[in-house]
Amino acid sequence: QVELVESGGGSVQAGGPLRHSCEALRLPNRLRCMGWFRRVPGKVREGVALINGDGTISYADSVTGRFTISQDSAKNTLYLQMNALKPEDSAMYYCAAEWRSGARTTLASMWEDLEYWGQGTQVTVSS
Repeated sequence: QVELVESGGGSVQAGGPLRHSCEALRLPNRLRCMGWFRRVPGKVREGVALINGDGTISYADSVTGRFTISQDSAKNTLYLQMNALKPEDSAMYYCAAEWRSGARTTLASMWEDLEYWGQGTQVTVSS
């Protein structure tokens, strides 16, 4: 069974960096569509970054210029480099992915469209 295993996250002072990793295990094929979203209790989930099935990359306006999504296809691993972190970036971060060809999603719907999620990692940014 496919599994996404996250690592990284943690606590950092405002302005600092953090990096998330998300390794896909037991994939029948390579990752096609993958991204990161975050959740804060009491707030709507927010898509943060996305590598879509056609290769296009998208970012939420709130993180553009500070976050970078990338992948290592050979390792079936997805990354999120977060720089210049702000207290409002504090959240539980999840990776989501799909290996089936033709998969497409949006920043606003990846948690509905992508079948596999990581376990979530907490990011806390102090001011």
